[in-house]
Amino acid sequence: MRSATRAAALFAGALLALLAGCSSPPARTEALDTKAAVPPDRPKMAAPAGLPGMPPVLDPKDIYAADRPGQLPPVVRDFPSRVYVPNTNSNSVSVIDPTTYKVIETIPVGVQPQHVVPSWDMKTLWVNNNRGHTLTPIDPATGVAGKPVEVHDPYNLYFTPNGKYAIVMASLDRELVFRDPHTMSPLKVTPVSCYGVNHTDFSADGKYFVVSCEFSGELLKVDTETMEVIGQQKLPFHGAMPQDVKLSPDGKTFYIADMMAHGVWVLDGAKFTTPMLLPTGKGCHGLYISRDSRVMYISNRGEGSISIFDFAQDRLTDKWWLPDGGSPDMGGVSADGKVLWLSGRYDAEVYAIDTTTGKQLARIPVGSGPHGLAVYPQPGRYSLGHTGVFR
Repeated sequence: MRSATRAAALFAGALLALLAGCSSPPARTEALDTKAAVPPDRPKMAAPAGLPGMPPVLDPKDIYAADRPGQLPPVVRDFPSRVYVPNTNSNSVSVIDPTTYKVIETIPVGVQPQHVVPSWDMKTLWVNNNRGHTLTPIDPATGVAGKPVEVHDPYNLYFTPNGKYAIVMASLDRELVFRDPHTMSPLKVTPVSCYGVNHTDFSADGKYFVVSCEFSGELLKVDTETMEVIGQQKLPFHGAMPQDVKLSPDGKTFYIADMMAHGVWVLDGAKFTTPMLLPTGKGCHGLYISRDSRVMYISNRGEGSISIFDFAQDRLTDKWWLPDGGSPDMGGVSADGKVLWLSGRYDAEVYAIDTTTGKQLARIPVGSGPHGLAVYPQPGRYSLGHTGVFR
């Protein structure tokens, strides 16, 4: 009996020692465990649930993740590198070879071409003949223009992120016209009460888009699926004339250029509250994201300059001035990200600018009234339209 009692006591003592060891391991064991421990995974930001049919967001911290230098999708990989310049007053498109900075062809198009717009599937370039009421298709593989398609008042052209609709910005008709993205047949007309709808960009999830109304100084918020206006506001600046619209890489902020307020409006798209104005320069007009998504190039048409906005620093960090002045308007960044191309709206010329130094590389004579030029081909998975907004 005494032996059994002694054995039980020894067992209990051993058990207590074992439990004590679990809560307070020897120093050497603790060091080994710490060294072998695997740090917990950092929480990853979930991609937003996108518009039905929209390609999934690759990186919720950067909606332009597919636009890195040289990441040409297979569909455009064999297209020759060209810059297509619509000459609004000359009713033509000047085609520039970016390696020689020379115009190699002039394509006759309809009356008052405003923008050259890559299609959602990136296979076609559409020339918006605003007063000719047509769209001229250009095959970027051959540079050959096709038969014009009748479309009324096509000032600008965009595509929903799922490729389901083309959206014609019918500026003078005061309409958003949703069309078949291939045939351009009208599917739905959404009348608007503002004047001069012209530019837009889509939220990260593609479920809504923000539209600038140039002639009444207003902004619209439109539901992509219902194709109805769900928000409208007047900009807090007398005589405001909003132009280009661009979403920040993190998808949280919309930037709207304003040529009369001489700066960029900073808007919370989700809340759609009154935006704040960031002064940039006289005649602020076009907005373009760098290939590394770090900065935004802002053309100031009225003073011949380009402002540089750093997203991480949330501020303007530089300003580049064109030698001998100029009227930098709309354009795009080269596929390798090294050159910013902008039309000189009032000077019948195009500017090529080094994105590293801000120095002008070339000043190329073109037709009269050059406007929304397209640099093509481009990286990305699909096009949202305008002069080339890719995601």
